[in-house]
Amino acid sequence: MEISEVTALLADRARCRVLLALNDGRALPASVLADEAGVTRATASSHLGKLADAGLLRVEAQGRNRYYRLAGPQVGELLEKLMEIAPARPVRSLRESTKAAQLRAARTCYDHLAGRLGVEIMAAMIGHGYLDGGDGRHHPERSRHDQVRGYGRDVAYALTPAGWRLLDEMGVVVPDRRRPLIRYCVDWSEQRHHLAGLLGRSILDRFRSAGWVRPRDHGRSVKVTPTGAAALAENLHIQWAA
Repeated sequence: MEISEVTALLADRARCRVLLALNDGRALPASVLADEAGVTRATASSHLGKLADAGLLRVEAQGRNRYYRLAGPQVGELLEKLMEIAPARPVRSLRESTKAAQLRAARTCYDHLAGRLGVEIMAAMIGHGYLDGGDGRHHPERSRHDQVRGYGRDVAYALTPAGWRLLDEMGVVVPDRRRPLIRYCVDWSEQRHHLAGLLGRSILDRFRSAGWVRPRDHGRSVKVTPTGAAALAENLHIQWAA
């Protein structure tokens, strides 16, 4: 492929936004990339097809879903070089701090917390010995059942005695219901595990009732309040910018 063909692809703003959204190494579905680019899903599919045909993106199938990631580190290096020489573009509207970014930061997934917030809570509980059985990371190369956007079944997590004490200190009440205490999802934006099941529901209930998270005006994204950031720091040593 000639340089002119590559530069023609990169001359489109939506395609550049797609590439930049993938520049942290993750694989994302077309629906999320459409939000990132600010285009319809049909338009995003067209852009993704062109980028994949040009060898800039790699397509991965997980179940019925197709995920896209940069074809290799050389594509990321190209983007970094272009960003170095490109003039800074002023933000023209609040819309440009995209809804997709808010979803990645903190959101609800059915009845539990997800996104970076959900992943960091689970990682902290594992790191401090409140959960055991796994490392909180998605290992597609050795996972038999774990698919992004679904409950995982490869890891048997368990709440430790210290974990039960933590819940008591945080005021998290786990009701006596016929439901698995701990399940986990493979978070689609972080590619790591977040808590689901009865424990995930109980933690979300506590965060809501205490005013530690508030729903945003649209969609499933939530905002961590200042009191929520303080609770995260005190109980889980998570430093969250409220």
